[in-house]
Amino acid sequence: MTAATVNKAPERRCIQTWQSAPRDRLIRFVVSPEGAVVPDLEEKLPGRGLWLTASGDIVRRACAENRFSKAARRNVSVPDDLPARIIALFDRRCLDLIGLARRSGVAVSGFQKVREALASGRAALLIEASDGADDGRKKLSRIAAGTDTFSLWTAHQLGAPFGRDRAVHVAILASGLAESLRRDAIRRAGLENEDTGNGVALELQES
Repeated sequence: MTAATVNKAPERRCIQTWQSAPRDRLIRFVVSPEGAVVPDLEEKLPGRGLWLTASGDIVRRACAENRFSKAARRNVSVPDDLPARIIALFDRRCLDLIGLARRSGVAVSGFQKVREALASGRAALLIEASDGADDGRKKLSRIAAGTDTFSLWTAHQLGAPFGRDRAVHVAILASGLAESLRRDAIRRAGLENEDTGNGVALELQES
């Protein structure tokens, strides 16, 4: 991706920080007809979009400071569990994308298959179970230089898209699905961050 392409990326302004950033690093919300704040991860719901940086700290501050009502210029109701609800929605969305990638033939699991995908340069994403053994992860990390890596879900969660009880190592091959998953995984990782709110996964390696 060239610098010119990055500069042309659509931007939105965060209603908490008032800083503009590429929309790929923010989460869109809308106000329902009943006056409730609703996450719109697919960015398709009607109504004026209210955007927040994909950071757990920023989302919690926006809820605590009634930022949604101020931005909407009306009283709106914010679910008490909104941060947890957003994480759950991202988890379901990302795991569904992994399942779709498997059915499309662009996802593999298992140490050896993932190792081969990394070594051949076909892997766009490496997904490691958060509760997986360090030994296997270290071995794969040696050949995963330049590959975006995420560790957001347990082996049990990763196993479901493959019809297994567990999956510790998963590779997503270069594809449109990989790009969609990458965007959502970055935002999902940001929801666990407490610092700058950039929404960047702690293990993400920018190529």
